[in-house]
Amino acid sequence: MNVPSEFLCHPTVFAIGDTYQIITPVKSEMLFWVKIGDKKYFDHSNGIMRSATRVHKVVVPMTALDSVGEYTVCYKKMLDRKPYFPESKDTAEFTYKFKPVVKGSPIRLYHVADSHGRAYEAIEAAKTAFGEDTDLLVLNGDISDHSSSVENISMIYRIASGITEGAKPCVYARGNHDMRGAFAEHLAEYTPTTHGDGLTYFTFRLGDLWGLVLDCAEDKLDTDKEYGGTVCCHSYREAETEFLKQIADSKEFEGAKYKAVICHAPFTYRDKGSNGIFDIENDIYAEWVRILNENIKPDLMLAGHTHICAISQPDGEMDDYGQSFPVVIGARPQAINGESGFTGTAYVFDGELINTEFTDSSGNKKPCALINIERG
Repeated sequence: MNVPSEFLCHPTVFAIGDTYQIITPVKSEMLFWVKIGDKKYFDHSNGIMRSATRVHKVVVPMTALDSVGEYTVCYKKMLDRKPYFPESKDTAEFTYKFKPVVKGSPIRLYHVADSHGRAYEAIEAAKTAFGEDTDLLVLNGDISDHSSSVENISMIYRIASGITEGAKPCVYARGNHDMRGAFAEHLAEYTPTTHGDGLTYFTFRLGDLWGLVLDCAEDKLDTDKEYGGTVCCHSYREAETEFLKQIADSKEFEGAKYKAVICHAPFTYRDKGSNGIFDIENDIYAEWVRILNENIKPDLMLAGHTHICAISQPDGEMDDYGQSFPVVIGARPQAINGESGFTGTAYVFDGELINTEFTDSSGNKKPCALINIERG
């Protein structure tokens, strides 16, 4: 399907909680809504349909879209939003088929992080893995170099559009570079966040997979001169710790065949280089690992940030807090052979195994781990 002429790219269907957030970058001001069956879902602010935005966000129930298997995006270009009798063009509609992740079927997941603006290369790396058959896309932070403009943020949707074409679910986690730039404070308006409070940490369940998205935020102390006093990440992580405790107590992950943690930074590892400026929040990260080990017991963590492709196993060189699960650090802005390009990670969740493989934009593949999730 071709991209509608007024859209920058295809919509992206993000999974968050028990909802999908259908987000679409557009080229001009318009009113925007989504139809699923006979039900309409609007992009609005307390009943006022939004038009003065270049990224539209519509929240829909997962159950509704999964059961119908398609959604229709509808819009009307605004001509003059006068206080009385505003003028707009006729409604245009485009219908997208949607393939949900279903229980009992293998899940082909592709992981992109640290693309830093390499949209074409990230899309090609995903095609190396599964061709057009990716079931779930994870965009795990630092998709662009910074958030200085809406155009930079739209890199998220360009990559998702090229891989999912609006027909497959996607999960987005924020990276530290996403927090930088004049438009970063508006990021929650233009990316999937928890409905109502705009948080960047959350859970989701897609088929047999339960996921926990965490956000380490920036990678140095709030007082680092690089930030110029513009961040308060320590208190954000403290609140996130309480959220993690609530998830552990709720046991909402029970019954899931697979449990995965998604976080841009592999917080199980203390980076002590560069005079220790990246070695922060030891108490908080140790507590996160403890809660994961003792209560949630994930099968693996998906991470990026370090610009390497490696597996951090329990008791390995990169295990600084006693993790009980493997951490797949699987993204770098280079090809597998070190040349220009991009490398991401392909996962296949099938039966009692999770097969992982690094793939790049030049068509190369490198098997990296076979994780047995059978629990004794």
